[in-house]
Amino acid sequence: MAVTILLRAFCYSTFILYTNSLPRINENNYTAINKDTPSMSLQRLTALRALMASQPTKLAAYIVPTADAHNSEYIAAADARREWISGFTGSAGTAVVTASQALVWTDGRYYTQFEKEADMALWTLMKQSLPDTPSMESWLSTNLSEGDVVGVDPHTMTREEWTPLQTTLTRSKMKLLPVASNLVDAARSQLSDPPPRRPCNQVVALPIKYTGKTAGEKIKELRKKIAEKKTSALVVTALDEVAYILNLRGSDIDYNPVFFAYLVITPASSILFWSSGSLPDTVTEQLKEEGVKIEVKPYSNIVPYLQELAKNEAAGSGRAVWLSNEASEAIHRAASGSDVLNQPLTLISEVSPVALMKLVKKEVELEGFRNCHIRDGIAVVRFLRWLHEQVDDGQAVTEIQAADKLLEFRKEEDDFMGPSFETIAGAGANGAIIHYSPSRTGPQRTIHQQDMFLLDSGGQYKDGTTDITRTRMMNRSPSPEQRDAFTRVLKGQIAVGSALFPLGVKGNVLDSFARKSLWDVGLDYAHGTGHGVGHYLNVHEGPSGISWRPYPHDPGMKPGHILSNEPGFYKVDEYGIRHEDLVEIVAITKESDHPRAKNLVGDYDGRGVLGFSTLTMVPHQRECIDAAMLDDLELSYINNYHKRVLSTLGPKLKERGLVQDLEWLERECQPIVRG
Repeated sequence: MAVTILLRAFCYSTFILYTNSLPRINENNYTAINKDTPSMSLQRLTALRALMASQPTKLAAYIVPTADAHNSEYIAAADARREWISGFTGSAGTAVVTASQALVWTDGRYYTQFEKEADMALWTLMKQSLPDTPSMESWLSTNLSEGDVVGVDPHTMTREEWTPLQTTLTRSKMKLLPVASNLVDAARSQLSDPPPRRPCNQVVALPIKYTGKTAGEKIKELRKKIAEKKTSALVVTALDEVAYILNLRGSDIDYNPVFFAYLVITPASSILFWSSGSLPDTVTEQLKEEGVKIEVKPYSNIVPYLQELAKNEAAGSGRAVWLSNEASEAIHRAASGSDVLNQPLTLISEVSPVALMKLVKKEVELEGFRNCHIRDGIAVVRFLRWLHEQVDDGQAVTEIQAADKLLEFRKEEDDFMGPSFETIAGAGANGAIIHYSPSRTGPQRTIHQQDMFLLDSGGQYKDGTTDITRTRMMNRSPSPEQRDAFTRVLKGQIAVGSALFPLGVKGNVLDSFARKSLWDVGLDYAHGTGHGVGHYLNVHEGPSGISWRPYPHDPGMKPGHILSNEPGFYKVDEYGIRHEDLVEIVAITKESDHPRAKNLVGDYDGRGVLGFSTLTMVPHQRECIDAAMLDDLELSYINNYHKRVLSTLGPKLKERGLVQDLEWLERECQPIVRG
């Protein structure tokens, strides 16, 4: 699933299924907010502007990020404030509302979508990917006046985002003001459209056979780091980090097995802020068996607890509190005691140690990734065979029906818990909308034989998470232009997949490999090339990734990281192409099974050689590949990949009696030859 840096995406359904004592990820796949009417958009802006003017300190501008209090990439409907105020449903963007203007900053993945969804008479699109577009900070400092005050809910902005914005505004003699009550929520209530209640679904334990390490062992490691830092506590705010440490999973955010909570770890205690402050006995018992005595407090108590902790430390040893620099400004203020102390405490605000811990997968987790990709590959292969058969027979299959059918096939696989994100099923021009998802309301787009069809989807399994994109020309006869673009994107994916690089190199170094074949003819794509992936957690996981701009906290690549490899090309209003695999970073020696291993003559002066091992198990469409454009290594790479896919999936399809699927796979995996 294509991303840049920490994109935030969201979906809105709430129907939850539970199987085998673990919560399934949401299976409904629709957008709750349709394109607003002009009168509705104006009404919402008018209500917000009235609230801005009536604040104790009048606000010249109000910022509405796409964010929740945990800096989640995917957010719950309760936090979909930017979508409500703007009508734009894309997964990333920041809105700014002044008395006379309304703007949204977003990147190239969403330009087309924004123009289709937002009322362009009221809203201005700020194309942040373009060099001439001013940043939000620059625009505010230029377009507001000295003495003006800019407001924002401090729960929706990280300290990392807050500080440079505050610095810029202060330099322009303006002020950034934390507004405790979210004004969009207030506007919604005034218009009798209050935000939905925050989800608080079942929380359950994930067995150690999937996690590979007990919660007690993880907390012990973190307490050792707390002692080394000489801090009073570690405050964990990211939802996937809380779930990871405690080996718990939930379903409060669609497609993400997480739950709304904070975790505070001290040298002597582990305090979970969740729901009303009481965990199910089964979860408490599981934590006890894993060596964790957990204290549970209400979710809403986190700020007063941290303020009290700050006061106690100020009266005692004055030790700092340790937290992620991606924690919200509100949590930073509470932990430092800035609102309750004359002299706030110093904080240690840096990359979360939990993020770095879960980034390197344990062998149990890696084996789970390898296994779930085999099962997921079977489901996707079966779906692609079915889809071609239906379209060839003249059956009308809509994008939604295709997404639903793929879900049916995934449900047949062991340990499947639900999609890992809303399926992107784009036929023809819809495939050029990078994060397009078909709507269940309104006209349904049918997949035709002449369509290029882009399918980006993934699954959550108890033993891992998948994310795969394949592009199919439904009539198997692409135009010369389409075949050229398809092959150039594939060459980019192979360039990354076959790359060797030193241990510790940053992911952005590899990004140009994916783009070179496109760049050679003046083409490009407006998203990053790769993102990290969680283990039965968030499908997008920091802090590592591959992008044209550096991930700000990338610690460098190490064995055990899981990344996506997904270059693309999009011709607006016609078609889109993306090839996406998940890859495991592995150590490489001259004896390794890697296309470049035999040519090694060194190991980067002792730093160590790394490469990728592809996890995804689905063939590319042979008819769309121009073999004449591939060099010998690339041709060997794709043929060897298809050979591995067939040798891995074929016996399992045969064992399950899936004869038609096996025959289809055999045809798709035939060697590609030049001429």
